[in-house]
Amino acid sequence: MKRFSRISVFLIFVLVLTSMLLAACGGGAAPAKPVEPTAPPEEPTTAPVEEPPAEEPTKAPAEEPATDSDETPTLKVWADEIRSPIIEELGKSFLEEYGVGIKVQLVGFGDIREQFQVAGPAGEGPDIIIGAHDWLGELVNSGLLAPVDLGDKKDDFLSTAIQGFTYENKLYGMPYAVENVAFFRNTDLVPDAPETWSDVTVIAEELEADDKVKMGFGMHEGDAFHFFPIQTAFGGYVFGVNDQGYNAEDVGIDSEGSIASVEWLEMMVKEGHMQPGIDWDTIHTMFESGDVAMFITGPWALERIRESGIPYAVSKIPSETESSKPFLGVQGFMVSAFSEDPVLAQVFLTEFVATEEVMQKFFDADPRPPAFNAVVAKVDDPDLAAISEAGKEGLPMPAIPAMGAVWGSWGDALTLVFQEQQGAEEAFTNAAKQVREAIAEQ
Repeated sequence: MKRFSRISVFLIFVLVLTSMLLAACGGGAAPAKPVEPTAPPEEPTTAPVEEPPAEEPTKAPAEEPATDSDETPTLKVWADEIRSPIIEELGKSFLEEYGVGIKVQLVGFGDIREQFQVAGPAGEGPDIIIGAHDWLGELVNSGLLAPVDLGDKKDDFLSTAIQGFTYENKLYGMPYAVENVAFFRNTDLVPDAPETWSDVTVIAEELEADDKVKMGFGMHEGDAFHFFPIQTAFGGYVFGVNDQGYNAEDVGIDSEGSIASVEWLEMMVKEGHMQPGIDWDTIHTMFESGDVAMFITGPWALERIRESGIPYAVSKIPSETESSKPFLGVQGFMVSAFSEDPVLAQVFLTEFVATEEVMQKFFDADPRPPAFNAVVAKVDDPDLAAISEAGKEGLPMPAIPAMGAVWGSWGDALTLVFQEQQGAEEAFTNAAKQVREAIAEQ
């Protein structure tokens, strides 16, 4: 059955063809076709794939969509190694139905944003990119992204995922996955999930006193992303919120709750329950070998934890004065503001990508909590279900440009407390001052 959007695309092609014929009658020369080039140490919105683009595509005249050498109208998609095969296969159906090809360029997830910032304004970039929601502030303010209208399909996605891709009250992406950290514990050592961080402290003291572990609870030094849910559990925050979203004028790193959280950390370090100088890989290795009983990590660590054979369970992150609220990372598709046919790009996303079958394929290729409701309902992995539960009250990682001013000072303050070089209040007060000064200079 033909869709209404297909008719719309057909009408656009008719209008484009008519304008080209009129231009030809006026004797105007066709433009030339330039050749185009192509939350933190464990930030979940980045991937280790760093392969160069597969080839150097070409950019077509402004009057028609980009084309391949056989002159088939083409939409260009930048995607990483995991998603590329699925999109390429999907492109065959799109070509069959609309006569428009999908050309996928393999670009490492961690390279897409930087390369897009150069290629987009030059008119040499893709029509669609895969990326993380916290890129929005930088990309939208640079004029690189077009708003996305999902229509009725918007209700097919988790509301938190939609919120993540909403910037200044406009939607700039179509999500496919969400991710957040959760609380992992060794069930031989900690059979029941602790409800509060006070409980964690008591459990750590008992396990260490009995010489069962080196650390009851551990985390890697200076990592603000993993510390944030502890901070919120004590009532702390990073940025306040107003009608427009996160408010860069309300920095909460030196708020009463934030300082209370880092005072808890300071106590744990001074009493020997947590050790300085531990990095991301070391804390995972210590948990997998039984030297640490409890820690915070995300779905990206599930495979190695399972392979270690350690008995474990996943649960919500403990509360204290309030519920913990981990950062949520959202991954999805964004449309370039420089796309020569954004209507076609949206048709591809809403009619071909936003389906249960395709979203299931993305999940199967990279099992992280999905953003598509129908796939969420089918997830039968108890660990992923528990991680999703831990993120129910999560907060989308701020996408505002001011967030770039936060990570360094915030993480440095945590390191100073871990290393006992500064007290909790002094470290976080100085960090907040540095953040405010950095924001003022932006």
